[in-house]
Amino acid sequence: LSAPSGVFMRALRIEDYARIGDCRTQTGVRALFLSAVSRRNVLFPEEEPTMNRTLSALAALAFVVLTAGCESLPFGNSGWTTLIDGERGLENWNRVGDANWRAQDGAIVADRKTDKPPSFLVSRNSYKDFQTRIEFWASDDANSGIYMRCSDARPITDKTCYEANIFDQRPDPSYGTGAIVHHAAVKPMPKAGGKWNVYDITAKGDHLTVVLNGQKTAELRHGQFASGPLALQYGSGVVKFRKVQIRPL
Repeated sequence: LSAPSGVFMRALRIEDYARIGDCRTQTGVRALFLSAVSRRNVLFPEEEPTMNRTLSALAALAFVVLTAGCESLPFGNSGWTTLIDGERGLENWNRVGDANWRAQDGAIVADRKTDKPPSFLVSRNSYKDFQTRIEFWASDDANSGIYMRCSDARPITDKTCYEANIFDQRPDPSYGTGAIVHHAAVKPMPKAGGKWNVYDITAKGDHLTVVLNGQKTAELRHGQFASGPLALQYGSGVVKFRKVQIRPL
């Protein structure tokens, strides 16, 4: 990042960072900018008023830089299909299991099921080579995951799909949050609980890459599953999805 962009990024909270990738409108970035500037005194309490004015000017410049390049960023509109957008999108998925998926508080939420097996939202379309971007919130005790190229929709398991895990309390953390279960371990395991996160996952041919909050956590070359639907898992705890986008490659 340039110096002004760096100042802007330092003034963002982690939940703000989770929205940076969505450049569908400049309004969202403008809101982040205003939020960041309003908090500069908290983040830089030792600075004098003159310095704070300087930081505001730099952040304004960063805003111009960031929004000017919005259309060229990987999460612009070009080629993307939005499957979940806030409380909208449940109609784009088939339900498997009895989790209480619902639209609530700006997201699609589940926090309860009665069946023992996990529950899923399964996309109506299948995908072969793709990039998907998923904003999610998980409680510390949540068991969830992003399932890809599922060869069989009933039952869906981590042995019939590739799974990018969301499971901070997995007994074996090497295949917990950030890993591709059974295939690509993660070390150290990042924690996703109690905050908004962004998964950016790319599958092209036999090459899969998983990026969590801007950090690559898993990479795999494996040709077992060539295509299939996307699925969002609910196993336990509280899980929220506020943005799911996908585009073919």
